[in-house]
Amino acid sequence: MVRTIIKCVILTTAVFFFSNCASIVTRSVYPLTINSTPSGARVEVTNSRGLEIYSGNTPTVVRLRAGDGFFRRAEYQVRFSKPGYEDRIVPVTFSLDGWYFGNLLFGGFIGMLIVDPATGAMWRIDMDVINVTLNPLGASNTPELRIMDINEIPESWKSKLIALD
Repeated sequence: MVRTIIKCVILTTAVFFFSNCASIVTRSVYPLTINSTPSGARVEVTNSRGLEIYSGNTPTVVRLRAGDGFFRRAEYQVRFSKPGYEDRIVPVTFSLDGWYFGNLLFGGFIGMLIVDPATGAMWRIDMDVINVTLNPLGASNTPELRIMDINEIPESWKSKLIALD
């Protein structure tokens, strides 16, 4: 009987100290796949302080840290650029990982207040793939309706006109 109680105490202690939290179940560094149409666009990833952490061309995969300090989630910006196309910026954010609350059952206060906030495991990435279509310079993205006089349209259009009765 005493041996059974000792085994239960050891097992409970091990579960309390070694099955901490989100850092066991999830990760603190996430891969982000970055694609563009057209491919071969220049990609620059900067962190919340404006420091460039990656520079390359699409397609690519970048590994991003989820935490940005104790109890701070990371935020990044991905800038796409290619000659003849408009630049585009896509934000990358992290949100609270649901496994962080597993500390209430398994990890205890050590996991909740020290381990997960320090490692960044309390955060998860909001997206794992970025697919961006770059717009050619000077191209308008908004469709427009214009009423034109028959004398204003090009001759090549006139053969395609349909008479309305």
